[in-house]
Amino acid sequence: MTADDDWNVIYSYSREQALADGVLVDVTETAKSLGFKVHTAVSATLYHGYVEPPAGVTGEGQSVTGRLHDLLFLVLCSAKKSHPGADQATVRIAFLMEPGRTVTVDVIAHIGPGDQREPVLTLMLPEDD
Repeated sequence: MTADDDWNVIYSYSREQALADGVLVDVTETAKSLGFKVHTAVSATLYHGYVEPPAGVTGEGQSVTGRLHDLLFLVLCSAKKSHPGADQATVRIAFLMEPGRTVTVDVIAHIGPGDQREPVLTLMLPEDD
């Protein structure tokens, strides 16, 4: 086995590129308003599939702002209960997908190094990992 510095990097995909490409959606400002202290992004699959409310539920009081707030709040509550030093937690969250029907999804909250080795938080679905 060789040390990590002995490997030739063929290609890397930075967080900055993922944000520019729309693979990740930056939600840092909303996250900061709830008390998060690190750059926070949501995978496009989670954001467009669940945070953005489907047609037909806006009359049910559903909005991107409200659903994002609820997602971040539940992740924050889960993070406060997680094992110290853990870099990942899974949170089960129910989203209203049409009047009278919710879908419960597992959301992975992963904190790890960003492009400059700074701590960053990424929220994603299990298939996004």
